[in-house]
Amino acid sequence: MAAPSTGQRSLLVRAAWFLLVGWWATGIWLALAWFLNVTIIGIPLGIKLINLVPMVVSLKPRAARPVVTAEGLRSTTRRQHNLLLRAAWFLLVGWWASAIWMAVAYAFAVSILGLPVAVWLFGKLPWVVSLYRY
Repeated sequence: MAAPSTGQRSLLVRAAWFLLVGWWATGIWLALAWFLNVTIIGIPLGIKLINLVPMVVSLKPRAARPVVTAEGLRSTTRRQHNLLLRAAWFLLVGWWASAIWMAVAYAFAVSILGLPVAVWLFGKLPWVVSLYRY
């Protein structure tokens, strides 16, 4: 009998993805996201693309927390901040702070020793840009 799937890929698969696709696809993905953000009307899609960067860079699934209820154990995604707060954060801080964050993360990504730091930085990018809990 097979174990239930958790949606988590093995470290080997995620590492292979990063080496073959993730490192270059993330650069294109982020350029497209920032182009959409500059167009003003494309901001919702641009932010959505930025929120998906951890999946693009290393196939990291969105974190799910176990919750115990009267019906039993179930999995749920993290609660997000108020949309108005997230929009204000993006307009005042997120857009410029995330640009710096992305540049630093990409600089780490091109070096062998900096890869673990780069993956961690890319995983935190949704939080930096719009307080999105990935």
